[in-house]
Amino acid sequence: MEPAGSEQRGAVRELRLHLVTWNVGTASPPPDVTSLLQLNSLGPTMDMYVIGLQEVNSRITNFLSDLAFDDPWSIFFMTVLSPLGYIKLSSVRMQGLLLLVFVKHIHLPFIRDIHTHYTRTGLYGYWGNKGGVTVRMSLYGHTICFMNCHLPAHMENTEQRLDDFEKILEMQFEGENIPSTLDHDVLFWFGDLNFRIADYGIHFVRESINNKRYNLLWEKDQLNMAKKKEAFLQEFIEGPLQFKPTYKFDLYSDVYDTSEKKRKPAWTDRILWRVKNLCQRASKEVEFSEEEQTISVTLNNYISHMSYGISDHKPVTGTFGLELKPLLSDPLIILSPEGEWSAEHDVLISYSAVPEFPSSAWDWIGLFKVAFRHVNDYVTYAWVEDDEISSNKDSKQIQPNRTLIEKNLTQEENSWMQKPDNLESLDEF
Repeated sequence: MEPAGSEQRGAVRELRLHLVTWNVGTASPPPDVTSLLQLNSLGPTMDMYVIGLQEVNSRITNFLSDLAFDDPWSIFFMTVLSPLGYIKLSSVRMQGLLLLVFVKHIHLPFIRDIHTHYTRTGLYGYWGNKGGVTVRMSLYGHTICFMNCHLPAHMENTEQRLDDFEKILEMQFEGENIPSTLDHDVLFWFGDLNFRIADYGIHFVRESINNKRYNLLWEKDQLNMAKKKEAFLQEFIEGPLQFKPTYKFDLYSDVYDTSEKKRKPAWTDRILWRVKNLCQRASKEVEFSEEEQTISVTLNNYISHMSYGISDHKPVTGTFGLELKPLLSDPLIILSPEGEWSAEHDVLISYSAVPEFPSSAWDWIGLFKVAFRHVNDYVTYAWVEDDEISSNKDSKQIQPNRTLIEKNLTQEENSWMQKPDNLESLDEF
């Protein structure tokens, strides 16, 4: 599939990324997420949505059902975003941790090498109630990594939180030539990180919040304190905390905890990022000219959403601009448009591939509805090798089985895409 107006190599392009972190406290999805996803924003639409959830319901009956079928939260976000032209690119789940990545269709030919990973840190690494889930990819030739974490709770466990995060950072993706997490061009770290506000009593904290004097609390935020001491944390950037601490609230309210425990409010839910070339320049490992700054990250807003009350945490979002020079200018596969076609007639599918395309006997071409949700959401498919009728150095043609298509086709409005058997990689779009 070739997107209209594909970018030439070297032309600077800005992509808009909207990132969500939310501890949903085992709740079901809310009725509406328009404000959470900024769907009514007057500005340009988002190119990518990254949604990190913690404490998704993982009771054994729910979890076994979610292994066989998409979980309710994934279905919910797909239902919202697929009609708007987004596809679920990848997802990874570890018990209550869930990470979803959605992108506009137009970017698919330039996203490659998608891999996922999860790291357990609960019960000395044997239990997945705490830890991290990660999705990484190559985006227009730049390596991007998203890491959704749920770190240990309670005021006294700061060191355990830091130790667990370092363990998560040490994870390695399976496959050849895949960089470590810290070797990606951009790394986003977010989730219920569970850092608390130290030293100050609950009355001072609540009074500062009521007066919107959040800056009085910043220096005692445990993550801010740790960033001053831990070298590996100093490379991570965060926007100013200009919103109320997002934990702990009574359900369906904006009132802080009124239970007997009366938890002290805290900014537990955070979004940070790290740009590799900035770290190298700061350590004087590499000097970059302005022309060599091939990717940069700008935070446009960093806010909480007080109107959502299904959990004792409020969701936090960050909207980013990714300015990059595409290192890829050509899709691996270009499919020739068929135009109008009816299932009553045979169809020839023509496509061409770049010379380095890693074809295999398991390649297939799928027939999708226009608003398909993910790569498994095909109506029917054809094996490339089995149905191939002609081939030369410039193009190939296949003729799918019309009987099979007629059996499975439920809509005439459709689009063709090619996919390999490895559904964790979109290399062959």
